[in-house]
Amino acid sequence: MIVHDTLPNGVRLVTETMPHVRSVSLGVWLARGSRHEVPEEGGIAHFIEHMLFKGTERRTAQQIAEQFDSMGGNLDAFTSKEYAGYYLKVMDEHLPRAFDILSDLVLHPAFPVDEIEREKKVILEEIKMVEDTPDDLVHEWFTELYWPDHPLGRPILGTPDTVASFTQDTLFRYFREAYVGRNLIVSAAGNFSHDELRRMVEGAFGGVTDAGADWQETAPAPRAPRIERVKDLEQSHLVIGTPAFPQAHHDRYPAYLLNVILGGSMSSRLFQTIREQRGLAYAVFSGVSSYRDTGMLSVYAGCAAESVAEVVDLVAQELRTMRTAPVGDDELRRAKDHLKGSLMLSLESTSSRMTHLARQEMYFGRHVTLDEIIAGIEGVTREDVLRVAGELFTQDTVGVTVLGPAGPAALDFSRLAVA
Repeated sequence: MIVHDTLPNGVRLVTETMPHVRSVSLGVWLARGSRHEVPEEGGIAHFIEHMLFKGTERRTAQQIAEQFDSMGGNLDAFTSKEYAGYYLKVMDEHLPRAFDILSDLVLHPAFPVDEIEREKKVILEEIKMVEDTPDDLVHEWFTELYWPDHPLGRPILGTPDTVASFTQDTLFRYFREAYVGRNLIVSAAGNFSHDELRRMVEGAFGGVTDAGADWQETAPAPRAPRIERVKDLEQSHLVIGTPAFPQAHHDRYPAYLLNVILGGSMSSRLFQTIREQRGLAYAVFSGVSSYRDTGMLSVYAGCAAESVAEVVDLVAQELRTMRTAPVGDDELRRAKDHLKGSLMLSLESTSSRMTHLARQEMYFGRHVTLDEIIAGIEGVTREDVLRVAGELFTQDTVGVTVLGPAGPAALDFSRLAVA
């Protein structure tokens, strides 16, 4: 049973009770992420995520770790472009203790000065790690070039200069402006009583103010890059990307199926053509990233430098085919079954159901039932996929970035023609 509640200060609570399990997954979600930062404070949302584990007014960082480990549970966090999440999974009997720790670190951080300086070094190493991970770097580079001068194009981690500039005052100011009632969602799934959890949430979050800063969200204007960057690597890594739809777009289901058919499964066209038939790449796939007001569909491949031109040709050929010829009935049926199966399997754990509840609350403001999602997938026709491909795969909006060793010759970007 799924229940929604809202506290007077705007904090939302959404729960799903699952009495047949012995665990509880609970998360506190902040509907603010890196896209809500000003340029000079790039990376501050991620930095604060790290710092919330470094001690509160009642607990040191070591006490947080020891008290949580004594329950045998999991406690973690992340920051994304549009939100941050702090979440745990424990046996049902430990929920009150675990909730007390999680709410304490989210609501009462101490931001110790010595810990701030240490964590700067940690995050600078994290930034270097991305530079040394080419499949991550090429995606980040593509996004930065595709949405230039826009928060969605900036790295979540920030830059060495912005991270080095953070002070205790800076962190407290951002925290007070962002961690307010209307931006907070508590979601939970597992074996617990909703009424008891609501009492815990009221006790911990009832005094949170709702008077924070407002952010204006504007959709980015794509500027399709066509750029190569020489880097001393064993492989070339390339991303080819196009616009996609926002999270709540009415054509999201045809777009998801288009992605599965293009490169989102082992039977997809790109996997079969580039890896299985040609042997040009070990990793080749497509994916969709969706936000409140925009999205991106990207294709990634890692291949030998001398194979880059052929891989680009093959991707462009599939984009052209998908926008000009309807997919087959069998292919569409296989994609629908893949998408439904992936969704159902992903919702078998309490942690995935808890995350699912929070994301639906953020992007739809309600619970979208599994039956509703299945009906949306099943309702997609061959003509829908063709229409969406024609809308997304246009000559002016398809971009490419290539990262790796110098190839035989400069890449002829006219190979990317899709129209």
